[in-house]
Amino acid sequence: MAPSTPLPASSALPGYLEPLDHGVYAIDTAFQRDHFDAAFLIVDSGRAAFIDTGTRHALPRLLGALEALGLPLDAVDWVIPTHVHLDHAGGVGPLMAALPGAMLLVHPRGLRHMVDPSALWAGALAVYGEAEMRRSYGELVGVPEARAQASTDDQRITLGSRTLRLIDTPGHARHHHCIWDETSGGWFTGDTFGLSYREFDDPVRGEWIMPTSTPVQFEPDALRASVRRMLETQPSRMYVTHYSRIGRDAADIERLAALLLAQVDEMEAIALRLKDAPDRHAALKRELLALYQRRAVEHLGDRLPPTRIAALLAMDVELNAQGLGVWLDKSRRQ
Repeated sequence: MAPSTPLPASSALPGYLEPLDHGVYAIDTAFQRDHFDAAFLIVDSGRAAFIDTGTRHALPRLLGALEALGLPLDAVDWVIPTHVHLDHAGGVGPLMAALPGAMLLVHPRGLRHMVDPSALWAGALAVYGEAEMRRSYGELVGVPEARAQASTDDQRITLGSRTLRLIDTPGHARHHHCIWDETSGGWFTGDTFGLSYREFDDPVRGEWIMPTSTPVQFEPDALRASVRRMLETQPSRMYVTHYSRIGRDAADIERLAALLLAQVDEMEAIALRLKDAPDRHAALKRELLALYQRRAVEHLGDRLPPTRIAALLAMDVELNAQGLGVWLDKSRRQ
């Protein structure tokens, strides 16, 4: 497709494909619920890149996005998972098998898991169990070693006429990098810049955000440093996997970052206070839910009742409590 070829009008696109801006599209991967998990497609001068893929079950939508935009399979140059958690990278193997010219670019700590996902499967199996793994994630497929490369900190790659920059962003996971797109003025943040669900949007105040400390590599100091490093570029938007584009301008991103970092501090304080509590996991879940409900009410008022907030965040509360527990146990051993 030549650079001047018009793309389809948004009304002609499938409902799961949302045009954002500057050639960026969000693909709802249908993981868990609508508007929960996004893969992103960047299109520039007829070339394309996927950032995050969702699970294996997302493959029809990923390929359908290309078809809807009139892009052939060999137009995709890059597949870039932000990290190798399965809601971000479970679909990498089957997607790469369908894209003849794409190169996988993954954090160096995650590279071996994309080539041989057996350990990745075993680790996730321990968290979620066999039935949930099959239902939500599907079978994992490795990527040929010759088609996979490790990213480096501050690496630049070319996509069409634009340059993408990758930086190492530990905190949520040690195998996490984020991607800066100067053309849009935004970061593709994976889970480093937290979670922002559209049900919590306020028409005046904008989006709400919360951290994610899912097991097993949450490190609050590293996370704070990663967020501050991203802010150095003065981004005007963030593309978060959970879910889609957030931020109205640079000042709004600063607001969201302050809210995110304040909650990281509060989560750390809660964990340390409860480190020796009986039934620690249940206590962590209660305290985390109370924190998120309070913060959400500060943002929304009474527009979402506490029971609805609890239902929307049930999975995240469970996983964040698990992640904080792992962090406490590691800190104690160290």
